[in-house]
Amino acid sequence: MLFHEDFVTRLPYLIAALIPALTFHEWGHAYMAKRFGDDTPHQMGRLSLNPLSHLDPLGTMAILLIGFGWAKPVPINPSQFRNSWGAFWVALAGPFMNFSLAVIFAILLNIGAPAWFGVENIGIFTKLFQISLVLNLALCFFNLIPIGPLDGNHMLARLLPLRASFAYTQWNAVYGGMALFGLIILDLVTRMNILGTVIAVPVYATANFLLR
Repeated sequence: MLFHEDFVTRLPYLIAALIPALTFHEWGHAYMAKRFGDDTPHQMGRLSLNPLSHLDPLGTMAILLIGFGWAKPVPINPSQFRNSWGAFWVALAGPFMNFSLAVIFAILLNIGAPAWFGVENIGIFTKLFQISLVLNLALCFFNLIPIGPLDGNHMLARLLPLRASFAYTQWNAVYGGMALFGLIILDLVTRMNILGTVIAVPVYATANFLLR
């Protein structure tokens, strides 16, 4: 966060970790939509690993400054999906990409990859890989929260029985975004850190498991 005492020294690492994390997240959505028959992301130039295709300047800055933000949403047309599970797998693809990146960085740390860049650079790359590991896990678990525009919302809607799914979708369309925004504002104002705690528990448990 902006007022953290280590913010300035950590900023280059955060930027270096955040750009691929957001890029692969959104690319995962676009790729899975294409696999399920929806060519909309491809037509809109989102089936790309070019960060400029996915990063939202304001959303990226918000992540760096307050810990919550967004990339450009991938446009999809669910009516083009080949089956009713398309929306579920498209939603899951983003968090899955972040989890996969986290596993890769954990492997690199476990095998001592930072030493490959020279003894004088071990500290730099160790810190970069550690921040990348935690950041990708945070994006993964944050997006799995089933509320607002987050990916978990679309996944839960498909897993619920039809009547409950319809009611939940209707509620979320009206109140989900406000509820999520309200939680973020509440955390910022009161420093209760509700969302941060919900995310931190699985993030650090998973990170410790991967690094062990």
